[in-house]
Amino acid sequence: MLDLVTRRPQGLYCEPGDFYIDPWLPVDRAVITHAHADHCRPGHAAYLAQCDGLGLMRARLGDEATLDGLAYGEVRRIGDVSLSLHPAGHVLGSAQVRIEHRGEVWVVAGDYFVSGAGDCNTTCAPFEPVRCDVFVTESTFGLPIYRWAPQSEVFGEMRAWWVDCAAQGKQALLMGYSLGKAQRLIAGLATADAPGPVLVHGAVARLNAAYREAGVALAEVQTVTPETNFKSLRGALVIAPPAVQGSRWARALGPHSDAFASGWMRLRGARRRRSVDRGFVFSDHADWPGLLAAITATAAQRVIVTHGDEGTLVRYLSELGLQAEAFATEYGDETHGVEAAE
Repeated sequence: MLDLVTRRPQGLYCEPGDFYIDPWLPVDRAVITHAHADHCRPGHAAYLAQCDGLGLMRARLGDEATLDGLAYGEVRRIGDVSLSLHPAGHVLGSAQVRIEHRGEVWVVAGDYFVSGAGDCNTTCAPFEPVRCDVFVTESTFGLPIYRWAPQSEVFGEMRAWWVDCAAQGKQALLMGYSLGKAQRLIAGLATADAPGPVLVHGAVARLNAAYREAGVALAEVQTVTPETNFKSLRGALVIAPPAVQGSRWARALGPHSDAFASGWMRLRGARRRRSVDRGFVFSDHADWPGLLAAITATAAQRVIVTHGDEGTLVRYLSELGLQAEAFATEYGDETHGVEAAE
């Protein structure tokens, strides 16, 4: 039996359905797992994605893009396959693509996050394991060193840093990617008992609007504008994309301490290269235990590993007796493309 998904120059291709999944070159029909720039690229003739993420895709692709949506679990016949989308727990509208053809089931997961004890994300549907014969998984953090503390614990560390910044007469600049990460930070920090006001960069504010339009109850936060008077704000937390670091926009905050929220902060070298005052280990990708838990839950006997530390995960799965291999793709890491600085 031929593979349901193969790698072509344009991306991952399903021949029986004649569509691509997260293609990196322009194609006629693209099924999109989520709206991050490395997975949702401009130039395709038609896009199919989960309904909740269409507003984010529209914000990134423009009004001219032809978008179509499926609810989670809704089945659509495309060519000779049945296709459905299932929650990936990564960002709003993120989905795993389930493909069934002649009794064989493949799941292409895209990026995903597996919640653990103490995780309290309310910004997207949680990861849902889908049983399949073949599972195509990411491996962004596919090394045993990557193990996340409960997000509630990390939020406590962030709050303590924020309070300390205020005591020193500084604003707290917390950098995280504007789609997905920033909304998790707002949900966890802009609460009724917050130690000060929360403000966001304009790039974050635009995506917040798409989250709210999809029904996510994000806290209302202020948007930083040229008129924002930081001298009158005491103990503010400012959430912004990483590209603002050292920029004119950041200097306008006045005295401040900066921090970066990322899974890469698990590595001391990454923290040094970022040259930030604080690094918080905080990700919306699965860590090593999360990857293994997700793979086990699918009951797949064949696993295809994509972007990240493919080799390590392939070797580990092979030692477990699974048929494991890798696809070379053009997906990125947590940078998700270029973020605006001003």
